[in-house]
Amino acid sequence: MLSRTLTRTASVACSFAGLTLLAGCVIDAPAPGGGLTPRRTASAVEGNWGDTGGVATSRFRNGAFTSYANDTGNPLAQGSYRYVDSRTIEINFTSLVRQQQVRTNCLLVNNTQMNCTSNTGSQFTLVRRA
Repeated sequence: MLSRTLTRTASVACSFAGLTLLAGCVIDAPAPGGGLTPRRTASAVEGNWGDTGGVATSRFRNGAFTSYANDTGNPLAQGSYRYVDSRTIEINFTSLVRQQQVRTNCLLVNNTQMNCTSNTGSQFTLVRRA
């Protein structure tokens, strides 16, 4: 039973991390000539994000990624994140529960939601926390 709970918690934590990365992109007002200029700002992705199941909170700060269990506050994952393009964030982290490396790509849907897929095929959504 404990093994299932830890596995589920680790899966959610991994998913949460992926979504967090996508929140770093915004679009400026039209540039000269009428086009839109994509712009990345650290504040768009930085901060706390939660999985939709309420299991974990992930923190994005200065390229570092950490995830914590909501019920115990224990760390679940740690690693880093980077922008692949203006709407895609890649998170590379170690699951502290499974001692496994995970890569997750997240698509920034808007400033409050990221949809993520891990290299193991897990899909999850992250939402910004206040």
